Amino acid sequence: MRHLVSLRDWGREEIWEALELSLHLKRELRAGGNRPLLKGKTLGLIFQKPSLRTRVSFEVGMNQLGGRALYLGPEEIRLGERETVEDVARVLSRYVDGLMARVFGHEIVEELARFAEVPVINGLSDLEHPCQILGDLLTIYEKRRRLEGLKLAFIGDGNNVAHAWLAGGPKLGVSVTIACPEGYEPKEEFVEHAKAQGAGAKVEVVHDPEEAARGADILYTDVWASMGQEAELERRRRAFRGFQINERLIGLAKPDCLVMHCLPAHYGEEITYEAAHSPNSVIYDQAENRLHGQKGVLALLLA
Repeated sequence: MRHLVSLRDWGREEIWEALELSLHLKRELRAGGNRPLLKGKTLGLIFQKPSLRTRVSFEVGMNQLGGRALYLGPEEIRLGERETVEDVARVLSRYVDGLMARVFGHEIVEELARFAEVPVINGLSDLEHPCQILGDLLTIYEKRRRLEGLKLAFIGDGNNVAHAWLAGGPKLGVSVTIACPEGYEPKEEFVEHAKAQGAGAKVEVVHDPEEAARGADILYTDVWASMGQEAELERRRRAFRGFQINERLIGLAKPDCLVMHCLPAHYGEEITYEAAHSPNSVIYDQAENRLHGQKGVLALLLA
């Protein structure tokens, strides 16, 4: 039994296996076919925080694979309050064939995986967002037909999405530069893990967005304040001023660079509306590929 708690736990071959399966399933779907690989299987969806893309993509993905998804919102479970995480994991393992958890604390996903008797997928935690990056890698591969040798500039907060890029990108040869204000760097453990992958990828953290953007193949950003950080919003707006993907920054990257955002976007903050809807933008392609990328993971772990 395998879990997807962190991309640090997956090797290069496992990530490629998931991506190739995702691409195959996407092509089958576009050709009018749907293989019921998960017929009779049920995925439990544990949500501590809401999401448009995560819920819809997992529910539709399970449906397309012949299975079904069961939504379990905050009031149904109240993890760690009404019941312990261990009890929830052990009980749900008797009912469903897999669990997806979108939670605040990463330790909850780790605890679910420790006690569950079915595969557990991290749909997002405060530490990492592996499903997002698998969909992003799929998008980049479709657009460029390669990953190795590309440079990604992540402009903004060293958050869970930045951590997931550090965990997964360098393993496939993608160089990752994180450009963030001082005090908002990604955790050093993720930086060191990325540097140790030895796939020819360069990993660095800088404090100048223009330095990061020069010659980049991909410009990537996320919101300045994630869900749960609303009290810090004004302070973060001041700290992140200038860390914005706009037409000027796009002009520093390669002419055919891809502009990416995991959404939802706050236009005028981390990205301008014009940049997000420019010819370079692939934000809706990557949103769609959350569906296909997760179908690959589901087929890999649950079939």
